[in-house]
Amino acid sequence: MPELPEVETIKNQLKEKIIGKTIKGIEVKLGKMIKGLTSQEFISRVRGTKVKDVIRRAKLLIIHLENGDSLVIHLKLTGQIIYKDKKENISAPGEEQKYTHLIYYFSDGSILLHNDLRQFGFVKLIRTPDLEDFFKKEKFGPEPLEKNFSAFKFKELLRKKEKQKIKPLLMDQSFIAGVGNVYANETCFCAGVLPTKTVKNLTDEKIEKIYHCLINILREAIKYKGTSTDSYVDAYGRKGEYLSKLKVYGHEGEKCRGCQGRVKRIALGGRGTFYCPNCQK
Repeated sequence: MPELPEVETIKNQLKEKIIGKTIKGIEVKLGKMIKGLTSQEFISRVRGTKVKDVIRRAKLLIIHLENGDSLVIHLKLTGQIIYKDKKENISAPGEEQKYTHLIYYFSDGSILLHNDLRQFGFVKLIRTPDLEDFFKKEKFGPEPLEKNFSAFKFKELLRKKEKQKIKPLLMDQSFIAGVGNVYANETCFCAGVLPTKTVKNLTDEKIEKIYHCLINILREAIKYKGTSTDSYVDAYGRKGEYLSKLKVYGHEGEKCRGCQGRVKRIALGGRGTFYCPNCQK
């Protein structure tokens, strides 16, 4: 599933491409991708309005429209948002065309494709002033890359979760927004902490280390346009370049990059969890 760095990458790219553009039309090929409205209701509210801004909250991509509505897009497991300018072929390349369920047509001839192989993702139209209430209902935690998310605040949050295991906790969207399986695994390895370690057994030094590892990894992943472990591509249809920089995720049985031991895999909280038993204690 695209996590914070992947959605942030798409957001940054779309901000450069679609702000100020008018949505001339929408083609709905799969109505169930739209939540809460019929296809026609959705089209009538979106068509003819101009894109005001593009933001991210947690793993959600949000497109503000000038009519006071916002498109809230969740890519889930296999969703893709791909931008094509008027010089490019309107059809999605190769097999992607088969899984294109929504197409937004802009007045300048460019388009935005919403692809989804597994069809778990969705788009929801929400009045922009109502977004904060929506976020509260979703119980999103703080954004880890915001300036006010300090190491001190991170410690304060952890003190309320002393009985929980650190890796599943990092993935809890009500604890911290946007972190998923890939970056929780990498953060624990970077900090030298077993993913099964309970919060109460973490020293202040380790907590500080986890904080800095998390922030640095997320920032670096954004720099390299995210991680393509499955079907993720950026807004231009390109794979993220952070995959080669992953230290443990997906490396079961391979030599650890830190000690030359072997990376192990366990199931933790229903998710594949990768770690080095020598480097992580």
